[in-house]
Amino acid sequence: MAVTGTTLVLTAAPAQQERASHPSRAAQPHRAPGPYRRLFVIPGTRGFTAGNLIARLPTGMFGVSAVMMIAGQRGSYALAGAVVAAGLAATALVAPWTARLVDRHGQARIAVPATLIAVLGSLSLVVCVRTGAPAWTLFASYAATATTPNIGGMSRARWTHLLRDDPAARHTAISFEQAADELAFMLGPVAAAFLCTAVFPEAGTLAGAVLLLTGMLVFTAHRATEPPPAPAVRGPSPLRALGALLPLFLVLGAMFGSMEITSIAHLGSHGLGALSGPVLALQAAGSCAAGLLYGTLRPRTLPACLGLLALAMALPWAAAATGSLLPLALALLLAGMATAPVMVTAMSRIHAVTPPGRLNEGMTLAVTAIFTGIAAGSATAGAAIDHWGPTTPYALPAAAALLALLLGSARTVRVFGTGQVR
Repeated sequence: MAVTGTTLVLTAAPAQQERASHPSRAAQPHRAPGPYRRLFVIPGTRGFTAGNLIARLPTGMFGVSAVMMIAGQRGSYALAGAVVAAGLAATALVAPWTARLVDRHGQARIAVPATLIAVLGSLSLVVCVRTGAPAWTLFASYAATATTPNIGGMSRARWTHLLRDDPAARHTAISFEQAADELAFMLGPVAAAFLCTAVFPEAGTLAGAVLLLTGMLVFTAHRATEPPPAPAVRGPSPLRALGALLPLFLVLGAMFGSMEITSIAHLGSHGLGALSGPVLALQAAGSCAAGLLYGTLRPRTLPACLGLLALAMALPWAAAATGSLLPLALALLLAGMATAPVMVTAMSRIHAVTPPGRLNEGMTLAVTAIFTGIAAGSATAGAAIDHWGPTTPYALPAAAALLALLLGSARTVRVFGTGQVR
């Protein structure tokens, strides 16, 4: 607006003039950022997520690297398998205690020294294997890696703290974390196998140790997003609160373990053993993609997700009967896509029922149940393959998915999103 003499002259502001000269631009509505973009505009989230992804990759590397290193140097897959199994058993005992200390004293204060102990265990394992040390030293060294903090649980705890007043954004964040899990378990074994074969047998273990320490230091350096330490909490422990959910996670782990071993044996029996890695990666890729997609959708109930999983897990069994690679690969891709909504929804139940101040401990208990189930499912599938051949044991993951549906539909876990267990 301008005044000339006694005449009032109205002039358009520059922005108005621009919109008038470009009517199409004026008509364009402002586009709201997508759900994932909204997560990462929060200060500090990109930094701790970068550290999270770096530290998470070794979770898919250590087991494969240890087996290939020990078997290659000592010539015994039995010894290698026993060392890894003992390490998993130690993790089942130690991980919940580490998580409890993280909740009580803070992530950076506990996770960094715990990671250093785990890294020293990995380095000790390399030295013992290379120097021909007694077998018991391999067990002791690998058991020390049980102090590895649950990086996925700590990252989920940060999202829960940051998004405590925004359930929709929290659902997106948990979906992203599930996709990150699948990415680690898809790329980790491939990276480990490449390093152990193309470089030298110890390369996978050494690279995993470096990535773990680097990622944990980056993750814990972002203190502004860290949940505050919780005081000593009296009342029911997470183990009691999750009593109805832990059997579900155990069965889901058995489903994963039996599917992996059966697929490797089935492909090997058809002369396709070299393709077992890429084919199994399809399953993880399907879960990763579905997890990202599910984060943009409205959450479903746990029984609904488990019903879809039960149907999807019957597909590999049917596809294996054809003896053709393409139907099996497609079935595993679809089965993987059905797992992500289940894991995201089940993890949301962990958030709902875990006592305040014990979230990381609760999630670590769930992950421990999954790993225990994987070990049991792998052993059961191995025995079934020896007795019934490499195709019939595909019934095991299908049966596990059906059992998970029965458990997830029970009264004890049916109350979704209320924070109560009845």
